[in-house]
Amino acid sequence: MNQRLWNKDFIIVSLSNLFLYFIFYLLISTITVFAIDTFHASTSEAGFAAGVFVIGMLIARIFAGKYVDSFGPKKMLILGLVLTGITTFFYFASANLTILYIIRLLHGASLGIAITATGAVVARIVPPEKHGEGIGYYALSVPLGAAIGPLLGMSITQHASFQVNIILCALLVVVGLLFAIFLKVPEVDVTDEQLSEMKGFKMRNFLEPKAFPVAIIALLIGTGYASIISFLNSYAIDINLVDIASFFFIFYAAATVVSRPFVGRWFDQKGENFVMYPAFISFAIGLVILSQAHIVGWFILLAGIFVGLGYGSFTSSGQAIAVKESPAHRTGLATSTFYIFLDGGAGIGPTVLGIFIPVLGFNGLYLAMAVLVAVSGVLYYFLHGRKKHHMAHGSAA
Repeated sequence: MNQRLWNKDFIIVSLSNLFLYFIFYLLISTITVFAIDTFHASTSEAGFAAGVFVIGMLIARIFAGKYVDSFGPKKMLILGLVLTGITTFFYFASANLTILYIIRLLHGASLGIAITATGAVVARIVPPEKHGEGIGYYALSVPLGAAIGPLLGMSITQHASFQVNIILCALLVVVGLLFAIFLKVPEVDVTDEQLSEMKGFKMRNFLEPKAFPVAIIALLIGTGYASIISFLNSYAIDINLVDIASFFFIFYAAATVVSRPFVGRWFDQKGENFVMYPAFISFAIGLVILSQAHIVGWFILLAGIFVGLGYGSFTSSGQAIAVKESPAHRTGLATSTFYIFLDGGAGIGPTVLGIFIPVLGFNGLYLAMAVLVAVSGVLYYFLHGRKKHHMAHGSAA
């Protein structure tokens, strides 16, 4: 059976996810300036206004992952979009920093519910033989949001006001909601035994054990990526390359977009190992190149290409592995588990890595992260890759 990938439902869920990540990156890049300018926040207070959003997302992912398959991913997507729209307007009521923190936490949780739902929807509507390709295209929303969101957000803040950003975010939510109403998501047959299994507050009802091997790798890879999103700007200031560094995510997104069609097809036709090992190598090379940008400035842009090829391929392929390894009625939970670990690395990473910067320096930090990514590749072999390699040999025989 060779079902068509680019149907109405796939386009709707991919656009909805793009809108959600666009909102995430647009606001996370402008909220610190808003907090400092409006409430005279310190840099650490302004940083918390950005970070508390991720905390809200993580909390929501944990609970939404438990209920997304039983409640229904379409219903959860609509619920998440409605809540995201409501909490978006809360920004107009931010009278002080404390209220702003609460709004950011609630907004992050709302967005987390919606993003968990889009992941569950795409896992159901993409044909099994095209999981790598389909999830790969769907996951392009992350690098595209990371490239376009901050640029547009900062431009709007500079030439208009932060409030215009809020209005733009609200419009995107409304469009996403209108799209979601016309979404058709296949039902998954769940037995009474499986339904009873999903009740209660056991750990396996919040996390999918079958997704743990690739999720553990995601935690480490997310930590490596956190070194870039959290400290690239500080590194660029330190080596006087702020202008060049501002284009890092453009090169990152371009590399991801260009490579995605090939990566997805290779995943489906040649297996996950054919994609994953080069992804680890490329990400590690990108971090090594980035560590040497103080010697050659344009290395920052070259690093963006290698990081886009490596990290970009890992995120989409890792999600596809989590879905493939898990039971059909728990694909939403598998997707949620993968991203809880990935986002957890990106959320916890800056705090941990910040301790080592005074000792290692920025270039030493990126070299250490290259080693971490290389170790992740080795760990992947023992947790997952070795099994797939043996299966491939077994089937060939």
